[in-house]
Amino acid sequence: MKTHLVRTGKIIDGKEVLGIELTNAKGTYIKIYNYGAIVSKFVVTNAHGDKQDIVLGFDEVDQYVSEDYLANYPYFGAIIGRYANRIKGGKFQIDDKTFSLSVSADGNSLHGGKVGFDKKMWDVLSTIDPSVTLQYISPAGEEGYPGNLTIQVTYKLSDENELIIDIKATTDEATAINLTHHGYFNLSPNSGSIANHVQRIPASNYLEQDDAYTVTGKLIPVEGTIYNFLGPKPIGKDWDPEEGYDQTFVLDKQYGELTLASETTEALGGLKLSVYSTEPVTHFYTAKYTNVKNGKNGAHYQPFESFCIETQHHPNGINIPDFPSTITRPGEMYHHTTIYKIEHA
Repeated sequence: MKTHLVRTGKIIDGKEVLGIELTNAKGTYIKIYNYGAIVSKFVVTNAHGDKQDIVLGFDEVDQYVSEDYLANYPYFGAIIGRYANRIKGGKFQIDDKTFSLSVSADGNSLHGGKVGFDKKMWDVLSTIDPSVTLQYISPAGEEGYPGNLTIQVTYKLSDENELIIDIKATTDEATAINLTHHGYFNLSPNSGSIANHVQRIPASNYLEQDDAYTVTGKLIPVEGTIYNFLGPKPIGKDWDPEEGYDQTFVLDKQYGELTLASETTEALGGLKLSVYSTEPVTHFYTAKYTNVKNGKNGAHYQPFESFCIETQHHPNGINIPDFPSTITRPGEMYHHTTIYKIEHA
């Protein structure tokens, strides 16, 4: 087991981008950048004994800041904050005070704003084999959010082939916070469509969304709908092939308990990805809007060729009192753990 730091020579915001490489006893290899806290590589041994990278991304760090990529930006592998997913109208209230956020073209705030945590330089606080802890301090007023927020993200690779992501944050003023990891996965050794990946999500309800994908506050039972993943089924079995899935599922669990959030298997590589989380929901996205050229080994990443399991609190929950609170106050600790475990199916 080891942790290795690689200097890239790339300077962003006056700091050098570092690649942090984690390797375990089974030869699983993960590469993380301190730019965006991005998981760039996740290389495992499949059921045939072949090495296989199961996440989308780039071979070089420069590509994460290229004009082409930023023009069609899917947040490959990054930590999303201060607030994952959408906040309706880019506004919320805390203690009768209204805060206005930067918004996207649809008038809502998405994934923390125009320059979220995914585009920030994080400091490397510590490296303990095989793990790394990164820190970012978000100043009060950044993207419209109140409070100076200190975030620490620890990536740890276990010998059980678990990527453990542990996130903690503190603030000096009450603020809205809802973080997630935005990795894009494909478990097939041949890449291509994920329609034949078999998916299970232990969620009896999903969240209604408006036409702008913003959560309304209504829970809808999955029974009798295309969103029923209570039993495993191929991702493409019921989907609209022009839309795929871009939906938030409310997990059947006790609040705060570390439980299974998602399970995906793929026959050709013989791999299973199980995701465990303390978070109450997971957002399941099948990459409808992904169109990225010059990926790893020159790959062209196209729609429905990857999937995201974004564990988090309820999107737009800051505006829906019936949902679990997404407010963190001084003296409190925001704490979120998610585990991505790979094994042979």
